[in-house]
Amino acid sequence: MTIDEQLSYLGKGTVEVIREAELRAKLEKSAATGKPLRVKLGADPTAPDIHLGHTVVIRKLRAFQELGHIAIFLIGDFTGMIGDPSGKSATRPQLTREEINANAETYKKQIFKLLDPEKTVIDFNSRWMDTLGSAGFLRLAGHVTVRQILERDDFQQRLETNRPLALHEVMYPLVMAYDSVALEADVELGGTDQKFNLLMGRNLQREYGQESQVAMITPLLEGTDGVQKMSKSLGNYIGINEPPQEIFGKVMSITDDLMWRYYELCTDLSVAEISALRKSERNPRDIKADLAKRIVADFYSAAEARKAEDEFNAMFRNKQAPEDIEERTLASGAWKLPKLLVELGMAPSMAEARRVIEQGGVYVDGERRTQTDFEIDLKSDQSVLVQVGKRKFVRVRGT
Repeated sequence: MTIDEQLSYLGKGTVEVIREAELRAKLEKSAATGKPLRVKLGADPTAPDIHLGHTVVIRKLRAFQELGHIAIFLIGDFTGMIGDPSGKSATRPQLTREEINANAETYKKQIFKLLDPEKTVIDFNSRWMDTLGSAGFLRLAGHVTVRQILERDDFQQRLETNRPLALHEVMYPLVMAYDSVALEADVELGGTDQKFNLLMGRNLQREYGQESQVAMITPLLEGTDGVQKMSKSLGNYIGINEPPQEIFGKVMSITDDLMWRYYELCTDLSVAEISALRKSERNPRDIKADLAKRIVADFYSAAEARKAEDEFNAMFRNKQAPEDIEERTLASGAWKLPKLLVELGMAPSMAEARRVIEQGGVYVDGERRTQTDFEIDLKSDQSVLVQVGKRKFVRVRGT
């Protein structure tokens, strides 16, 4: 690839590159000297599972790896004991070293579903933080001011609303920045919630006489609800360790609009290829099935992806449902899904309808629908198959 082609490939799906001119210069120098860039991605192992939202930035690390650069996956076993305050309005519970180590082991296994284990450097920031010592930490703290740390938006918000801000949390950006110094990082990757930390790394490297790293910032992926960022606590996540059939079904449940966001951030298709797909006359359902297969294949295999599609089609597209499905008619027009379930007697109340929808128990024509504001346009000449759970089926059409 030319440098321009590399910049285009690496920049796909990013929100911001600080600074792109510096990245170009680093890539040109690397090409001229044959010395690969050191590209850092840090992750605190505060939970044992990685979901699809985490893979957006991991895929970016893989892109650098594919171009021959050194991919450093930094497990924040030291920062994990602090707890990343990014986007948090309250202090995180501090995890023990034992909890951190157990989660770190599962991280190492999961990231190699995307990264090449032979070409990935796994490191732990306790390696230098444990040996820094109290005197060394004081010297480190002397490189930043309180004003610089408190410029962080979420810190300011906590102070303005009189919510506690623990001293160890204030230290988090400083420790994360020092990781870049210790690793002599050329590029650091992170989501939009990590921008302050990445910029702190740039500043601290200058303080230590190093060339500043480039900060490459990726967006946060929306979950299957299409609204909130993907999160296990919100139940809108797709875990990369989930069974292939579950991953396939969850991808098929997202909206057609959100599908393009997933194509951009969760596949290797180029911007031009995605644009061509959008302009094609193919059925959006088929395009979404291709997306689901690509994602399953990334974490398992092409064979498992085909098998997941076959099982999905056997259950839904080919209508392998009870032969004696109840048929109903309701007024033609747009129906919100919760109201439709109540009207059909498939949920006892609007609250229960919303709950079962959000938990992924409702399918419309074979596609899981987790959005409580999803609308169905009932027509007299076309029936819609509604399923709740494994046993409740109703075929409904407009009058």
